[in-house]
Amino acid sequence: MTYLSMEISAQNYLIAGTLLCGYVIGSIPFAVIISRMNGVNILKVNSGNPGATNVRRSVGKWAGNTVFILDFLKGFIPTALVQYVFLSKYKDFTTNLNLVLIGGLILGHNFSIFLKFRGGKGIATTMGGLLAIMPGCFGIGILTWLVIFKATRFVSLASISFVVSLPLTSYLFGYSNKAIIFCIVLMVIAILKHKSNIKRLWEGTEYRFSKNNREDHDI
Repeated sequence: MTYLSMEISAQNYLIAGTLLCGYVIGSIPFAVIISRMNGVNILKVNSGNPGATNVRRSVGKWAGNTVFILDFLKGFIPTALVQYVFLSKYKDFTTNLNLVLIGGLILGHNFSIFLKFRGGKGIATTMGGLLAIMPGCFGIGILTWLVIFKATRFVSLASISFVVSLPLTSYLFGYSNKAIIFCIVLMVIAILKHKSNIKRLWEGTEYRFSKNNREDHDI
């Protein structure tokens, strides 16, 4: 076996291990943990979605914000760590490794092994991962989220708008074809996870975020 083939084999093992680690880390259900600390089973109240918005609505503002921050950091910290460790020596490989890592984190969050493959919708975790490796896309995406949310008060529509912006911004910022395709895949997954919200938006029955009664639906 040549040195080059050994290096490629080692990289393949590293990619597989990264995907698995990302999935396990992503599977940590912070929404369930924080809710249970407050005496609530988030899987059985309101929408049953183990995400920050349902926690905010069902448990309270502090709990919901805490879940959002933890889910965001779940995406940001592992991805930023890989950037720090590998980027200076293996730029192209690091990008591929981080795309795999973020994919694993989002799959874990959306289909958690600890919740019998149930999960949230992955927006906060996606935001965290993108901030670490595609800050320009993150910046425009979060601005899009804020504009849509302020205009409509629909968390779901703002979240969908965020992911829809990613393929275009990744292209405009000159990221690799792999990164652009990855953003398209993220968009499709997020839209599929929001299909019930899209149905309610179409029917005019989607809940709006309200400071008074917290009638919002699922990030």
